[in-house]
Amino acid sequence: MSATVSFTVPSPSGSGPLPVTVSYRRAGEGEPLLLLHGIGHHRQAWDPVVDILAAEGDVIAVDLPGFGASPALPDGLDYDLPTTTAVFGAFCEAMELDRPHVAGNSLGGLLALELGREKLVRTVTALSPAGFWSEAERRYAFGVLTTMRGISRRLPLPLVERLASTAAGRTALTSTIYARPGRRSPEAVVAETLALARATGFDETLKAGITVKFTEDLPGVPVTVGWGTRDWLLVRRQGVRVKQVIPAARLVRLPGCGHCPMNDDPALVARVILDGSR
Repeated sequence: MSATVSFTVPSPSGSGPLPVTVSYRRAGEGEPLLLLHGIGHHRQAWDPVVDILAAEGDVIAVDLPGFGASPALPDGLDYDLPTTTAVFGAFCEAMELDRPHVAGNSLGGLLALELGREKLVRTVTALSPAGFWSEAERRYAFGVLTTMRGISRRLPLPLVERLASTAAGRTALTSTIYARPGRRSPEAVVAETLALARATGFDETLKAGITVKFTEDLPGVPVTVGWGTRDWLLVRRQGVRVKQVIPAARLVRLPGCGHCPMNDDPALVARVILDGSR
């Protein structure tokens, strides 16, 4: 089912709790598994794997604040890692999720690792997580993301729909994040192009990420990191740096997958997540 949940988060300024609302889809029964998408995306990025995962557990795919169907954060809350980590700590409390498993992609992978660092989750599976870049790699990725955002905001909806109706058009719109963009449905491509264009949290999230690097080990938290061999946004050599920071992490190669591998090989990605959530 799709629903929203509202809760409060302490204000960093000490002026009192601030209201936050998060949209989510929930399916299945069993141990809880939280799914976090990347910047400019929405929870539907996980659709190719949700039903597979829900056959074995309680799956909660969320829209990050300011993305998808989740409203922007209220004034007084920043789109930085400490705030977003606190938001999802409060989300888990509101949803009565006691240290769920978590899987995240890109920005969501970085957030998943932060939740692991704070001991708020049982296991972490991160797919092409942000935060392991060199400065040159970060500038490149942010430049690509900014360009994608600009294009999505300039394209009129009828043109997006016309492009999405053909495999070549879907490739033009989404080949930066998918290795096999032709597999994405026309409806999904239209929806995620609109999600990118309308993401109220995009600019502030990107700005907050300029100085971000993940540099801490996660002792006591099982970590799995998957990286697509055809990830052209956060190139796969960044996965090697994960092992330098988190030596016990299990690093998994995702053959033929791009930056958002859930659509490129749903069966493989679901298996990696389930194996990492034992």
